[in-house]
Amino acid sequence: MPLTPLDIHNKEFSRRIRGYDEDEVNEFLDQVIKDYEIVIRENKELQSQLLAVQERLDHFANIEETLSKTIIVAQEAADEVKNNAKKEAQLIVKEAEKNADRIVNESLAKSRKIAMEVEELKKQASIYRARFRTLVEAQLDLLSHDGWESLEDRERLEDREREREREIKEIY
Repeated sequence: MPLTPLDIHNKEFSRRIRGYDEDEVNEFLDQVIKDYEIVIRENKELQSQLLAVQERLDHFANIEETLSKTIIVAQEAADEVKNNAKKEAQLIVKEAEKNADRIVNESLAKSRKIAMEVEELKKQASIYRARFRTLVEAQLDLLSHDGWESLEDRERLEDREREREREIKEIY
């Protein structure tokens, strides 16, 4: 057990002849007590400072550990977000490709349909022109002949008109 200032103060030495000067010894002991009290006080202060520093060190160690764990969790979350974003981007690209294919196929079908309609309209226009031409020619023939010349001529024109219509139908 360490010595306390009170132990030093209460210490009694036995007396002998030709011993030390009692006043000098007491003064020295008083000085030792004061210095010893200072050392004990400083020691307690240093221990309390050491405890405070140790607590702060523990606190910072906890913060460091927490930050390390947080960084690891954040990195894992970032990796997961990155992977999810890649998967989502791939899905979006696949969807866009499907839509593009659908749009292209629809456009091709529409263009084929329009091309067929254009061909049909060309045929109908050609037939209309041929019929109109036949009609105009028949009318011109009627105008060029006076009155009721012959029914044979008229029958011949009608036959020619039917013949042209058949030819036109065969062409298309």
